[in-house]
Amino acid sequence: MRKFTVRPGFTVLAHKLALDPNATATGRLQSHAGGARAAYNWAVAHVTSVWWQRKAEQSYGIGEDQLTPWRSWSLPELRKAFNAAIHTDPRFASWWQANSKEAYNTGLAHACAAFDNYAKSRSGQRKGPRMGIPRFKVMRTARLSCRFTTGAIRLEPDGRHLTLPRIGTVRLHEDASHLRALADAGRLRILSATVRRERGRWFAALQVEQRHELVKVARPDATVGIDLGITTLAVLADSDGNRGQVPNLRHLEEAQQLRRASRVVSRRQGPDPRTGQQPSKRWEKANRARNKIHHRVANLREDTLHKLTTRLAAEYGTIVVEDLNVAGMGQGRRLSRRIADAAFGEIRRQLTYKTRRRGTRLIVADRWFPSSKTCSRCGVARAKLPLSVRVFVCDACGLVLDRDDNAARNLAALAAHTTRSTRSRTGTGVAGDLDPPVVGSKPRGADRKTRITRPRLMAGTGRAGGTIPGPRPGQKRETVNRTPERTPCPGETVTDHSGRNAGIAETS
Repeated sequence: MRKFTVRPGFTVLAHKLALDPNATATGRLQSHAGGARAAYNWAVAHVTSVWWQRKAEQSYGIGEDQLTPWRSWSLPELRKAFNAAIHTDPRFASWWQANSKEAYNTGLAHACAAFDNYAKSRSGQRKGPRMGIPRFKVMRTARLSCRFTTGAIRLEPDGRHLTLPRIGTVRLHEDASHLRALADAGRLRILSATVRRERGRWFAALQVEQRHELVKVARPDATVGIDLGITTLAVLADSDGNRGQVPNLRHLEEAQQLRRASRVVSRRQGPDPRTGQQPSKRWEKANRARNKIHHRVANLREDTLHKLTTRLAAEYGTIVVEDLNVAGMGQGRRLSRRIADAAFGEIRRQLTYKTRRRGTRLIVADRWFPSSKTCSRCGVARAKLPLSVRVFVCDACGLVLDRDDNAARNLAALAAHTTRSTRSRTGTGVAGDLDPPVVGSKPRGADRKTRITRPRLMAGTGRAGGTIPGPRPGQKRETVNRTPERTPCPGETVTDHSGRNAGIAETS
């Protein structure tokens, strides 16, 4: 099958639009999302049933050559098996024709990706926590979603309606005339549409191929350093000497009604999967009221972060941020709630793609870069600076400055010593260290960072009867004894407007 390639001068983007469906359209959207969930559950049962059968046969002493053959979980094989089963399976025979084929293809594609992630996690090819065997999706908790790649997917001429296959025309909550104008001019082409129920509303994400047009930023030669925090969300310091602060609104803590709503939910009879207890009507009503508050908090947080990152990406030509260990910071008992509410990782994610769109530079300082402990005037670094000390005092030059302001200055100065070359070298980024330092051997010969990940142990038989088969019938098993990649040395990651890695800068 021919692979999709983006046309020269175009880029693939996504536009998320809110929907206002009527009762008929809502029923069809829910039916398609339910069809995707049913196809996913069928695929999980289709593949894992053979796993349990082989395990049972092995317990009876049956030889390897006489065991039930593996079933492939590749998408073409799942499609072929599903198309043969829907005509005879009573679970699908009476209603499968009411939905588009894209609904069932969505569920099968998700099942294929789930099994691939499970196999890669078992073999050590996937980073992050180990994944278990794909499980069934429950109707009450499953996320309603469906993706359309073929058929009639278009924006109507009025810009207020979206047409989807088998669903029909759905009214948009917002005006999308600008997208329709781009499509009429030949600068935009819709590739796919994904509808999803999120935060109590239906949304449509249009994946489009759009002509890339760079918009000049207001200050292309200016650089800004961003120091993120909890008390103040962001402290800004640019290369022109300007300073600024973005307050942390703490949307989650300001939701005064959330605590009361949570107590009401806890006093109702909720679901219990261990005993099969079903939730009461009063619990569902109270849970909807609590979810409404959570949705409002999430919307307010998203609006604040988008306004902040859009303003920074539209004003500065170079933005410097820190590589924070957000997952590790969130494991603390006292500050985990506030760190999660601040959403440091979301700020960096938005800055990454917004700077790429505008052709500007995003510099990610190394995680071990001492931005707070280094004097922004003379460059002398302190040995220790506890978090309780909020004012930085330099013993060498006598500089007295707020801790976050000092860190933002150091981050802004770091960009001046970072070049666009693929293999750049940089100093500490402070005013007192203008030349790149010579990197020498560390004490005890520790020139490389100690590996913090443990190699995976040899995989055993597992719950599903031995080694994991491949997605193709000819591929019997996956390699299960792979050593994870070595943790790289500390360095600075630089991304340019094309999104490519501009190298790892050495630091002293």
